[in-house]
Amino acid sequence: MSIKKQFIKTKPVCKVTFSVEAKEAITASVVGDFNNWNPAEGELSKLKNGTFKGVFELPKDASYEFKYVIDGNFINDSEADTFKWNEFAGTENGVLEV
Repeated sequence: MSIKKQFIKTKPVCKVTFSVEAKEAITASVVGDFNNWNPAEGELSKLKNGTFKGVFELPKDASYEFKYVIDGNFINDSEADTFKWNEFAGTENGVLEV
């Protein structure tokens, strides 16, 4: 799993690339505060090497709770900036700071 951030100087956004290796998986998405936890809005594309990848423009100077959904299972990214307990979910979510 990896997260890459590219800050755009001309716009108040950060291009965030989410990558997760899941060779056996059929579907993968990233869900979080930035897309209303909607897997359809966070769909990742599967590459030939089995990695799922997607790029999203997120407003900067903010933090977002997020998780991956891989074949229906919610998974944290070990490279998240930090983790935060979420009462609603009853678990920790990864936090992305941009």
